[in-house]
Amino acid sequence: MVKRIERKHLVWRTRRLSDGTVIEYPTHLVTWWEGGKQKRRQITLKWGNDPAELDRLYWLAETGTHPQQVRGDIARRTWGDLVKLWQADPREQKRLSAGTLRSYQREMGYILAKNADKPVAALTRADLRAVHSALSETPRKADWRVQMVSKLWNYAKRKKDWPLGDNPAEGLDLFGVSSPFNPWPQWMVDALDDAPADVRTLARLILGRGERPGAAVLARWDAFSGDWMTVTDEKMDHTYEVYCPAGLASYLDGVPRRGAYILPKNLTEPRGYSAVEKEFRTWRAKLGPKAKGYVLHGLRKLAIVQLAESGATDAEIQAITNQTPETIAYYRTMADRKVMSRNAQIRRERGLDRT
Repeated sequence: MVKRIERKHLVWRTRRLSDGTVIEYPTHLVTWWEGGKQKRRQITLKWGNDPAELDRLYWLAETGTHPQQVRGDIARRTWGDLVKLWQADPREQKRLSAGTLRSYQREMGYILAKNADKPVAALTRADLRAVHSALSETPRKADWRVQMVSKLWNYAKRKKDWPLGDNPAEGLDLFGVSSPFNPWPQWMVDALDDAPADVRTLARLILGRGERPGAAVLARWDAFSGDWMTVTDEKMDHTYEVYCPAGLASYLDGVPRRGAYILPKNLTEPRGYSAVEKEFRTWRAKLGPKAKGYVLHGLRKLAIVQLAESGATDAEIQAITNQTPETIAYYRTMADRKVMSRNAQIRRERGLDRT
């Protein structure tokens, strides 16, 4: 017979088994008064006759972290609670560009508008599929809603240890690319020679590195080492090394070094993306109405087109730009067929010459 452990909220109960045997078992019992009525919460502590395990379970219950308490608590945690947690986490804000952060905050606002008081754990895949379908006339918005739910769910489960089940957004079919960025035409790339210096440099970085404008504006000089450069995918939150094209290396040789960043605000800080993007829009307006539909992100898509025309495989394009296979397949269709056929035929002839 194991000696009883005594604690303030530890109560021992007895139970008679079918064979007549009487056993004792410990419970964690808390009582309180509410509205003139006595309330109680009791948790059976499955200790397995192990005093150390009983002690552990008791203190979990005392601190409100016993699995039974957590399961009950998660049913009350709302989307409002979750968004507040995310917004108060500086690590989450730091890894996003200003533009992406604004998009996140906007989407979270939409979620809160109708769901702030609804439990997170109550959301089902069927519920989310219905929301996605209801927004089908605006497919990009529909996809964003699902993606934001997915990000918040994963944040709660992985970063805050909420005992949530499977992510309801996982495996849902999205609409995909609906409002694609237009790859720049060659005449507009050529016009960069007369663009403001920082606009020209940012454009060369986006095109040569194949990364998002918000990441390219943060490029540092020490990201370049010999023939290689470190590229950042701010959306996927990781960096990787790729070969630096000779054209970009040659261009950067002519850019003065005025700090740690290629586009510096001062010796230790980069320029803000919004400031350079504003200069870009002013320059674009001078090019006339035909330039209106092109944005800086279109240079990243032009990188796919140029690589496709050079004969690069989808895997090679992805190794450079880190864009999805679906996006690469979409923009590959914009590559010039004549250019690709010429390059392919030249490679074929070279192969025949070696046989």
